[in-house]
Amino acid sequence: DSFEIKAKKKSVELSLLSDFESKNVFCDKDKIEQVLINLINNSINYGSENGATKVKLFDAEDHVLIEIADNGIGISKEHLNRLFERFYRVDKSRARHVGGTGLGLSIVKHIVEAHQQKIGVRSELGKGSVFYFSLKKS
Repeated sequence: DSFEIKAKKKSVELSLLSDFESKNVFCDKDKIEQVLINLINNSINYGSENGATKVKLFDAEDHVLIEIADNGIGISKEHLNRLFERFYRVDKSRARHVGGTGLGLSIVKHIVEAHQQKIGVRSELGKGSVFYFSLKKS
């Protein structure tokens, strides 16, 4: 809900999709909220105007898989390995325009790893990006 105004300004459609009703997970609610805020914010910032940001939840046996997907500019393969490093920026000139310190994805990675989980990304230039992580069910 907190991103509705920001998304509307860029004409980005926000959606939440789930293949199940609700599941309880083991997590620090505030920290995982920080992860989601960062990933959704990045998706809106780097996504295409008149694009879409989709948050998807999948039931995966003893985990819930969370994906944040956009149909934005995408990230070239050469940058994917370094994306979660502190201060790393794919496009320094665009990052200055959008704002930020280059710490967001590094913090996100540390939070997810503190939950003994992994975070990853799939991306293709011109087609968008999907950031994903899982949380253990309670």
